[in-house]
Amino acid sequence: MSYETIILQKEDGVATITLNRPDKLNSWNVELMDEVIKVANELNHDDTVQAVILTGAGRAFCAGGDLSLPLFDMRGYSLEMKNFFHKVNMIPLSLRNLTKPIIAAVNGPAVGAGCSMAMVCDIIIASEAATFGMAFVNVGYHPDAGASYLLPRLVGVNRACELIFTGKTIDAAEAERIGLVNKVVTADALMSAAKELARRIADGPSVAISLAKRCIYNGLQMTLEQALESEVHAASLVLQTEDQKEGTNAFREKRKPKYKGR
Repeated sequence: MSYETIILQKEDGVATITLNRPDKLNSWNVELMDEVIKVANELNHDDTVQAVILTGAGRAFCAGGDLSLPLFDMRGYSLEMKNFFHKVNMIPLSLRNLTKPIIAAVNGPAVGAGCSMAMVCDIIIASEAATFGMAFVNVGYHPDAGASYLLPRLVGVNRACELIFTGKTIDAAEAERIGLVNKVVTADALMSAAKELARRIADGPSVAISLAKRCIYNGLQMTLEQALESEVHAASLVLQTEDQKEGTNAFREKRKPKYKGR
């Protein structure tokens, strides 16, 4: 499948999605949103891909919604606006529902919905040049794309309130300090660090990793008892895989396992 506003590359079990509207700081228009939704669906059905990287072309990761769109000049909640926000909501849902782990490689500003886009990924690696901001209130707006859901779960309620209410921007070091990102690296090392981690994940037992991802996120909405039952169900599925047998045999034989993704 060909794309106009994103670039998709696949290598060694890793797919890299690059948001490709650098002249607009990779902000979301309808075409980009449609293509992100489509590429997530494509990757979910591609058995050759076991891990995904999301990054941005040019100097930004993503500046959120494209405020130059005529839609943002409208007043009231029209049908067109409703349809637009349906697409907005499909972005975090599509990325969260990826069965493969997804790493955000944040190369520059991640602002508003662009910050939401990074936060919905499973792991966030940031360049020293990256910045993060809940800039919604700076344009008289309200958080969207899952910002009010995702941010408190990463940094806690009090810090989320401060960042959302003030719209202030924080640098990569502060984002790492408060738990918004996993790791900060130099700009030159960003993609190599993301690819190294993605390949390590891709070389693992993909069924077990996919089920672990599901258990982690489903568990956020469960009681401990429900989460334990979810783990038991996942274990019953993993025990039927070739990879589980290979992993156990490799451990016993003191060798590195060779997983096949099944």
